[in-house]
Amino acid sequence: MNIKTVEHIWTSLKNSFKLSDQQLELLKEYAILLQDWNKKINVTAIEDTPSIIASHFQDSIELAHFLDFSRVHMIADVGSGGGFPGLPLKILFPHLKVVLIEVNHKKLRFLQSVVDQLQLHDVQLIDLDWRTFLRQIDLPIDLFLARASLQPVELIRIFKGQSPYQQSRLIYWASQHWQADSKLQSYIKREECYEVGNKLRRYIFFENGDSPAGR
Repeated sequence: MNIKTVEHIWTSLKNSFKLSDQQLELLKEYAILLQDWNKKINVTAIEDTPSIIASHFQDSIELAHFLDFSRVHMIADVGSGGGFPGLPLKILFPHLKVVLIEVNHKKLRFLQSVVDQLQLHDVQLIDLDWRTFLRQIDLPIDLFLARASLQPVELIRIFKGQSPYQQSRLIYWASQHWQADSKLQSYIKREECYEVGNKLRRYIFFENGDSPAGR
């Protein structure tokens, strides 16, 4: 794909999300870092720039069309991997405090490199598995995000037992054909469909039905 076409794709992303010139430059630098690191470690199977823009950046920040992030203060990205959706959302909404939960130490080094080189503030990396995180870490997290990481049956542990996050919200990135397990039904509050890269996808919004936020 030629340079002019790629620049058109970047411009389309900028216009769709009303990105500033600085935000666009940060995303471009992020894409370069991802491609460079991917030559050393397996950060992602998606390597070409147009696919990175659509499948990683747009798929992460499309959520802004369905959620008022001005009312969100801290997010946690579960199984962050290459930093999606946490870091693109941080770039789009600089006020957010971001927690990236990732157990793979090679990917953690990549994430730290992105945070350092893009000079992103209020980003915390945590190298714990999900269940250990729930037992040991108590932070004022408003919103948990899970994209291509754990299954929802495991994720909804935040609403159970002694979890300090029972009044938080959870959003799960689902395919068009995803079907909810019966154990999940009482926690699903809404679903939103969207399209990215000619694929239909869904955001599944979970809340604890027994919490004030879920009433």
